[in-house]
Amino acid sequence: MSHGFDYDLVIVGAGVGGHGAALHAVSCGLKTAIIEAGDMGGTCVNRGCIPSKALLAASGRVRELRNAEHLRALGIQVEQVSFERQAIADHAKNLVSKIRGDMSNSLKRLGVDVIQGRGKLAGAHKVAIATASGEKVVTAQDIILSPGSVPFVPPGVQLDGKTVFTSDDGLKLDWLPSWVAIIGSGYIGLEFADIYTALGSEVTLIEALDQLMPGFDPDIAKLAQRVLIAPRDIETKVGTLAMKVTPGSPVVIELADAKTKEVVDVLEVDACLVATGRIPATQDLGLETVGIETDRRGFITVNDQMAVLLDGQPVPHLWAIGDATGKMMLAHAASAQGIAAVETMCGRSRTVDYRSIPAAAFTHPEVSFVGMTEPAAQELGKAEGFQVATARTYFKGNSKAIAEGETDGMAKVIYRQDTGELLGAHIIGLHASDLIQEAANAIAQRRSVHELAFLVHTHPTLSEVLDEAYKRALATH
Repeated sequence: MSHGFDYDLVIVGAGVGGHGAALHAVSCGLKTAIIEAGDMGGTCVNRGCIPSKALLAASGRVRELRNAEHLRALGIQVEQVSFERQAIADHAKNLVSKIRGDMSNSLKRLGVDVIQGRGKLAGAHKVAIATASGEKVVTAQDIILSPGSVPFVPPGVQLDGKTVFTSDDGLKLDWLPSWVAIIGSGYIGLEFADIYTALGSEVTLIEALDQLMPGFDPDIAKLAQRVLIAPRDIETKVGTLAMKVTPGSPVVIELADAKTKEVVDVLEVDACLVATGRIPATQDLGLETVGIETDRRGFITVNDQMAVLLDGQPVPHLWAIGDATGKMMLAHAASAQGIAAVETMCGRSRTVDYRSIPAAAFTHPEVSFVGMTEPAAQELGKAEGFQVATARTYFKGNSKAIAEGETDGMAKVIYRQDTGELLGAHIIGLHASDLIQEAANAIAQRRSVHELAFLVHTHPTLSEVLDEAYKRALATH
């Protein structure tokens, strides 16, 4: 090695971000090692995106096949739909094993050294690894920290992993509670509410803020409540804190007014899923050996190229990516950050354009978005002196949605009135997670609705929902 180090790059954490960084590093000619204490694939593959999509796919089919009215409209009759809980759980488990295996194989095939053990910084250019056979130290020209995150459990909530649990245990689908309380109405809470109601459970959704789905665009949240929550066996409690949760049979939940903190109700349910977000797994990373401290929430501070900062200045050859940076806690964002870090260390400075990174909740129907919500765009307009405009279109006017008998949904685009630049797109409806990519690419290129309105879309497809929104924006401009 020209540097006199064991490796050009060592990556601590083999989640989607670390894995993506390793693949890109190899393609750039870097000798690379990746260190992982748990399973290959991190949260996304083992306890997040992947198993949840398997459960949503299976439970979604159950919901579809039990919707006799919808099937009758298509001329189909299905009698007595049943399912095996264990078989559905096994489907998720098998998918996790397959993808985890594929990730390991891709790294081995490319010559990345995969080291099993807990890695932590041991000074500049050094990583100490606690392995089953003892501790060893490896050296590297560059180090990327990609430790990921863990579920946040609020004070007063006691977990037992069986009756009170986070998404980590919920995704095992060990049992189906008759009545489950879900604390939090973000992506995780919504997806689990979808799974549980499809498989016959009653759900109580508890949200501390004074509106459901607080992170979503208000118009989308409003329609989602009508489509995803109101018709289902879901009771909602907003502006409500789960002050104390005690496991057992039943689980006892003390509910308090979020503003006054006074106890207003006590729920007794069969199970409670805690879906209150995630916090960075940045403890015991050896950051102090290079003089680094996390911010007060535990995140590692980085610059736009993902270099770790100390007193506002980049620490040479030290990078951090993924959930631990708190930028955007999504697997594909972590992957983009890993690639940006590798490109920069190779002398080709690259940043991540967070505005163009899409996100989705894989409910039935799906919800997706990219860029700004309308309130956020209005704030930016006020600060920078431009007017914001919006255009909406509905799935009920789309030929493909009508053919599928799935006409619940809306697409909303948010843009600058002067230049037409697309600032955000929000979709709820059939295949929303796939449809959003077109808008994400348009935002990445800072395209204007004036241009987008003239692009040709296949007919009849769901993609025409966005086409129609662009055309409406043009017509009202």
